[in-house]
Amino acid sequence: METELGFKAALAEAQKGSDEGGVPIGAALVNADGKVLGRGHNMRIQRSSATLHAEISALENAGRLPAAVYRGATMYTTLSPCDMCTGACVMYKVKRVVIGENKTFVGGEDYLKEKGIEVVVLQNKECQELMKKFIKEKPDDWNEDIGEDG
Repeated sequence: METELGFKAALAEAQKGSDEGGVPIGAALVNADGKVLGRGHNMRIQRSSATLHAEISALENAGRLPAAVYRGATMYTTLSPCDMCTGACVMYKVKRVVIGENKTFVGGEDYLKEKGIEVVVLQNKECQELMKKFIKEKPDDWNEDIGEDG
């Protein structure tokens, strides 16, 4: 149930980002009891932000939480987290990261595992299709988002 709820929230956020013309990546932070604490989507394009990736947005929307809450939490994200978002998950010692897909991009999964964080990859087709469409339509925006030259 928790996986379904958290992943559905992240996927809904990715779709929202897509509908807004942004990078279609969503995330949700869910506590050990299965409650969504915060959810968000990549808003780099919409807000002209250098750092507002989906996982950062979800953490921001969760607000300030005690360290123990993060240690029992799961971060759901529709795409393998970049180094910045991986670092945020490591810093707050989230228990688990559930990834919608990593065919489009592989981020810091190995580092998460090295730090004792459980990593689950779903290879969800809907996540893959959202990214495929975005990259085809906006390759320069995609390259900018992952810190690559066009």
